[in-house]
Amino acid sequence: MPFDFATVTPAIVDELAAMLGSHAVSADAAQRDQRSHDVSGHHARAADVIAWPQTAEQVAQVLKFASDRRIAVTPWGAGTSVEGNPIPVHGGILLSLERMNRIVAIHADDMQATVEAGVKYRDLNRQLEPRGLFFPVDPGGDATLGGMLANNAAGPKALKYGATKDNALAIEVALCDGRVIRCGSRSIKQSSGYDLLHLFVGSEGTLGVITQVTIKLAPLPRCVSAAVASFGSVVDAIQCVIALKRSGLDIAALEFMDAGQVRMINQVEGMTLDARPTLFMEFHAPNAQALEAELALAGMVCREQGAVSVRATADPAERQRLWFARHNAYTIATRVHAGERFLTTDAAVPISALAALIEFAQAELAQRSLAGYLLGHAGDGNVHVLLPYRDEAGYAAAQAFNDALVEKALNLGGTCTGEHGVGLGKVKFMRQEHGDALDVMLALRRLLDSNGVLNPGKVLPVEL
Repeated sequence: MPFDFATVTPAIVDELAAMLGSHAVSADAAQRDQRSHDVSGHHARAADVIAWPQTAEQVAQVLKFASDRRIAVTPWGAGTSVEGNPIPVHGGILLSLERMNRIVAIHADDMQATVEAGVKYRDLNRQLEPRGLFFPVDPGGDATLGGMLANNAAGPKALKYGATKDNALAIEVALCDGRVIRCGSRSIKQSSGYDLLHLFVGSEGTLGVITQVTIKLAPLPRCVSAAVASFGSVVDAIQCVIALKRSGLDIAALEFMDAGQVRMINQVEGMTLDARPTLFMEFHAPNAQALEAELALAGMVCREQGAVSVRATADPAERQRLWFARHNAYTIATRVHAGERFLTTDAAVPISALAALIEFAQAELAQRSLAGYLLGHAGDGNVHVLLPYRDEAGYAAAQAFNDALVEKALNLGGTCTGEHGVGLGKVKFMRQEHGDALDVMLALRRLLDSNGVLNPGKVLPVEL
């Protein structure tokens, strides 16, 4: 699907303004530059014009307008992604969902909420807290629900609550032919027709633009505790992950950090964690007795698996301090490496192969003389490496490391991306990972976006 897009002229800007209103269209350079990049290391590229629709019908209008004229159109949520997913690499129209931020309904008895795509999950959770409910998927950045669906975002608590796709019941999607369709329903059990909902979730805006979603909510946990266990080796730590998962414990989050990341946390935050391979755990329980039982069992399992130290607490302040270190690992790294940018990897493998992947990463970092900090969602086999760099040569070296890590993950039966999406950086691995299934993906893309205008350059290789 070659990229050959029309130029956005002043006349096209005027047509968009007539369609949406002059207040909803801008070619202002500052506005465009602000939305020319995400938090990844991928090169920025500004769109030619920004459109802010306020209804699903307006989104569909813009998409049909762009498709008919072969103008590239890139959906935008909050710009918190880390794989270049919303960068408008071919210019054109940046379709911002920022003003579609209404909480349509909270169905408290059903533990569901219906929201527009531009609602940020943290804002939603602030509205839900007085009702004793929350949306449990927490990717870290202050992402929108539409962006989280487009990337199938996950985060630490996916171990207990699932990724975004597991919490989506129904979506509204605008298509390139001007239609607005609805997929799924508010029924928890659904077995009717093809599962179109999950076709669009994770498609990164290349098949259609999600404009509204009904999501599952969870009750706010009454009691929460945290535990930290350090180990003499990566192998011991990962063997403990397997043992913890087989123990029957209902663990909300199970995270890994290497010794270098722990040392950096101690340096910046003044903490006194053992500078060893470390597991961070979080438990949610309905009462204090259940929480104490889970902590006791977790501690026993960790010690049986060779933990050098185990530290647990149900004290809110202590727990928040421990988890602050994990949640803010990226921010802490940027403070240590002031003036540098970061490439963040995102490979995932079966848990039985996780130790092999981490050891490979550590060996590659040493061999390539690269600084790098390992952390990730050990409970579901997802590893991130934070790679600081200063210049184009450093960026190229970080990319070369990332390529080697993905190759290793694929050879171990894993995937090139566990939660960040394909974006720009992982396109080159799609054939290797999916084989002939990639041709089916391309056929679907052509069916729904015959002119290839939707978020071009993402997910599928250019040569296809």
